[in-house]
Amino acid sequence: MAGARKKSSRFTKSSEEPPVPLIGALLRVPYEAVREHIIDRLHAAGFDDIDQAHFNVLQHPGPQGRRPSEVTAHARVSKQAMNYLLNQLEERGYFERRPDPDDARSKRIVLTRRGEAVRQTIRDAVSELEQDWAKLLGTRRFATLKELLRELYEARMQATAAGGPAPGR
Repeated sequence: MAGARKKSSRFTKSSEEPPVPLIGALLRVPYEAVREHIIDRLHAAGFDDIDQAHFNVLQHPGPQGRRPSEVTAHARVSKQAMNYLLNQLEERGYFERRPDPDDARSKRIVLTRRGEAVRQTIRDAVSELEQDWAKLLGTRRFATLKELLRELYEARMQATAAGGPAPGR
């Protein structure tokens, strides 16, 4: 074809630099690093039957002493999805569901020794990563970063507890 032009897409052959990442991307990358480091440490410690889906149950503040409905609400997943994860972790010996002393119709989650060991492994893994990041950024700058993130965390927790819209929503 004598007059055929090469097809080029401005989407695939752009010489423009990608836009500067917004806060979502800037938070997502370290968040993913934390999750990957936790899973690596858990597997290295012999907890290879835990995967990232279980973080919905294990995320701060953790399930200890809470009702399954509270864990579900905190994780913002469906009851069915949470029940599936809770059943897996209970069958694997990480916690037990015991009667709620305040409400005979309800259960509370109680970590077993194995569950406590997972909790401690997670905390240790995150502490390791914090130390690495403090070395990378410098102790003062990392402390500032944590303080700013803590302020955002507290503002969101307070707004959510008061029943209002969380900041940024």
